[in-house]
Amino acid sequence: MTEVLVGSLVDLREDVGTCVDAAGVAVAVFRSGHDVFAIANRCSHAEASLCEGEVFDGEVECPLHGAAFDITTGKALTLPATQPVATYRTDVRDGTVFVSIPDSEDS
Repeated sequence: MTEVLVGSLVDLREDVGTCVDAAGVAVAVFRSGHDVFAIANRCSHAEASLCEGEVFDGEVECPLHGAAFDITTGKALTLPATQPVATYRTDVRDGTVFVSIPDSEDS
């Protein structure tokens, strides 16, 4: 497991995606209150950048075709996406956010 520094919790805007290169893996990081979630940054339908999508009620909408994904589970919630996206463990320590990437996904 590789742990990657994302940045300060206060620098992450609420319900707005942040694009992160975490050990060579494209990750979309979302802050909701004091909670932080990380999912694969590519929509499973058409590979659009999810960190650029609109976030509402724990879901992110793909900016290309409108598919929605649960930011906590990665589950595809609406068509045209039918496959989930990967999720990654996040940790907030002393106000600093980290994302953990499994070694099998390291580049």
